[in-house]
Amino acid sequence: MTKKIAWITDTAAQLDESFIQKHNVHILPLSVVFDEGAFKEGVDLTQDAFYKKLNIAKNPPKTSQPAIGEMVALYESLQQQGYDCAIALHVSSGMSGTFGSSQSAAQMVDFKVYPIDSKIGSYPMIKMIEAGNELITQGHDVEEVVTVINKMTKNTELAFIPVNLKQLHKSGRVSGTQAFLSNLLNIKIIITFEDGKPVMKEKVRAYKRARKNITDLLRSDMAKGNIPEIAVIHCNNTTDASSWRDELVQEFPNLKIQVLPLSVCVGVHAGEGTTGLSWVRY
Repeated sequence: MTKKIAWITDTAAQLDESFIQKHNVHILPLSVVFDEGAFKEGVDLTQDAFYKKLNIAKNPPKTSQPAIGEMVALYESLQQQGYDCAIALHVSSGMSGTFGSSQSAAQMVDFKVYPIDSKIGSYPMIKMIEAGNELITQGHDVEEVVTVINKMTKNTELAFIPVNLKQLHKSGRVSGTQAFLSNLLNIKIIITFEDGKPVMKEKVRAYKRARKNITDLLRSDMAKGNIPEIAVIHCNNTTDASSWRDELVQEFPNLKIQVLPLSVCVGVHAGEGTTGLSWVRY
């Protein structure tokens, strides 16, 4: 008998409403904590509202993972709804404790949950859910689906360029001297993921060079495997993201390219204006 499987993820995936409805995904929102209190992403904090708050905030906001009680309540609700089990795909454990909390919450209920550490965020999480749903539709066991998704985590990329180091300095990620020199010399940093942790990969002069550096990384990965589509990601910067997409369309006319916002929790650290690319290699 085919199992009834629930999908769970968090707002790092930035799923739109049509995707949520199509794949019946249950969302656990990440939160941003300002001086006046905590706001759940996508529930009581929109992208526009977040960046307005960020620009006037006296103190830098912090991010917060979903409460473990929230996870337990969701798991129990899914069981009552007749689900046999759930696959919980979460933002990288190198960025958030959400995955770890999911593991703990799963041990508190009499309901089988398969927590997965995406080791990344954003667009690759979308592709993992799509691939998993397709396998389930084809009749594969849930254990096979989990195995495939865990393999996918090793072939993903997310590389982005903060517009400056102002927000990284505010959030304690870089020193004031680094931020000052970066702005003075127009130095851009490129952040990528290594084993689930964001790392400063390159420092280059000027935004165009940084963008070229990431595009070169895409070309290199294309030589290693099939990359049918990519996402241009951004923190409230559709202008530069769309410009980058148009450049890529000219060079790669057969590549499917979409423009997607990053979670506001990325914006807390990377800052407004950040742009980048993300893909999965098959």
